[in-house]
This record gives sequence, C-alpha cells and structure tokens, in this order.
Amino acid sequence: MFEIIGLQYSGGNDPMATKYDVGHDCDDDIIASFFDSIPSSLSSMSYAIPENDDTVSLSTQAHEYRIRLANTEERHESASILINRMYEWRGYKNLSAQTLTEPNRITLLAYDNDADVIGTISVGVDSPLGLYADSGYHDVLQDMRAKGKVLCEFNRLAMDPQVRNKRVLASLFHVAYLYPYGLFGCTDGLLEVNPRHARFYEQMLGFTLIGSERICPRVNAPSVLLLIDFEELGRRIREVGGRMDRAVGDRSLFPYLMTAKDSEGILGRLRQMAYDSPSIS
Repeated sequence: MFEIIGLQYSGGNDPMATKYDVGHDCDDDIIASFFDSIPSSLSSMSYAIPENDDTVSLSTQAHEYRIRLANTEERHESASILINRMYEWRGYKNLSAQTLTEPNRITLLAYDNDADVIGTISVGVDSPLGLYADSGYHDVLQDMRAKGKVLCEFNRLAMDPQVRNKRVLASLFHVAYLYPYGLFGCTDGLLEVNPRHARFYEQMLGFTLIGSERICPRVNAPSVLLLIDFEELGRRIREVGGRMDRAVGDRSLFPYLMTAKDSEGILGRLRQMAYDSPSIS
C-alpha cells in the first residue's frame, strides 16, 4: 500500500537543469540516470516524517540519481529494509523481501550520489496469479477485466525522508509506469492507499477513486483503491513532462516527469533489458 503525504513545491524553474541518460556501458543495469540541481525539495514527506514537520532543504548542489532494477538478493534486501523502516513508523506490518521476487512483478530502486538506496517501488502486472488488490477489491478488478482493461498495480513505495525531492519521486514513478505500459500493453494502473492520502495522488498524478474504504489485509490498515488511465497519463507527459518552467503554475508532479523523448529512450532501454534478461519480462 502506498503512503506518501504532503509534497509542496519549493521553487526552481530551469527546464534544462535535469538531463536524463539511459545508462552507461559500465553500468548495464541502470535504467535511467540524471543530475538534478533544482531546489525542488519537499516540505513534509513520506512515512518517516511527522506531519507537522515544516522544514525545507533548498540545496542547489548538483546530485546524480540513478534508477536500477532490483535484480539481486542484496538489492531486494535493500528495498525491503527501506520499506519496512517506513512501514514500522506508521505501525504497519513488516513485509518479507521474498514477496519482492514474485514472477509477475519487478522492483525498482533509486540511488543517490553515494550509491545509497533512497527510494523504491514495485510494479505487478496482471496474470493468472492475480494482483495484490484482488485480496480486497476482487469484485472491482473483475469488472474492469470484463471491460477489457489490462491492469497493473503499484506497491511498496518508500522514499528516504532525508531526500525530499520531487524529481526523484516523479522519475521513479515514471519508470514504474513505462514498464507495464511499454512491455505488457497495460491500459490502467491501480494503487491502494490510506484514505487520508488519496487526495495527494488525485492531485499530483491524476489518479481517481474507484474503490471505497476497506481493510488492506497485507498491512491491516484502511485503504481505498485508485486508478490511473495510462492514455491520459501519456497525454499529460507529452504536454508538460520535463517542463519545470510550468511547475510554478502546475502544482502536480507532471512537470517533474520525463519528456516524451526521454520516455522513448528509457522504454527502449527497458525493452533491451527484457530481451537480455527474460526474467524481467
């Protein structure tokens, strides 16, 4: 279940300050890397920061961030540690690292300059195994499947509370969207969140509420089910993706997503990685 709260724009409007790369010869597992010197910090974020924390870090020092696939036991363990650290602060159940290796899902990791894991997200693609959301919203998912929707779900988002950067969060989500959309033809993405945080995803990324409040059995906490239409998401990316000059007037995360051109390059990278390593496809 997702639970990111209270992102607030803090300035910066240079659309050229961030440059994406789709990998380096010596780092075959890098999906995307970018330098960010924009003061796009967050005022209150994620699981591990009290909601009344109003501190803001406005460093303009350039940092390099990299997004990798969690394709080793060590990386899955790193993701699990970060997730459980965030979940424990909220009083949720711990999650096993083993569940991150299920065959119908992948896990992505975001790294900083020091090669520390600062963020993670997992993506599950619908299959005969079903989706985690089936445990609480099977009726809702079955109705969408009957309408021809090709579903995926986003789970286990965790960000280091010391890294309050919209660009990192937006880029991690963007790659997580490109994987099911570009490799599996998914039409819609699902998201279970605490009801208190649904508004964030509605405003920041365009999710819509499709499932009323129920108890999520994985973390034993209330949740609601949200949906994002990938066709609409793609339209917004083409319109404002990478245009941080729009960020002052657009309070969503869309200007912090990649450009359409960058999306194509990274999608090509994902396809090549899937060809080289069939286990991720």
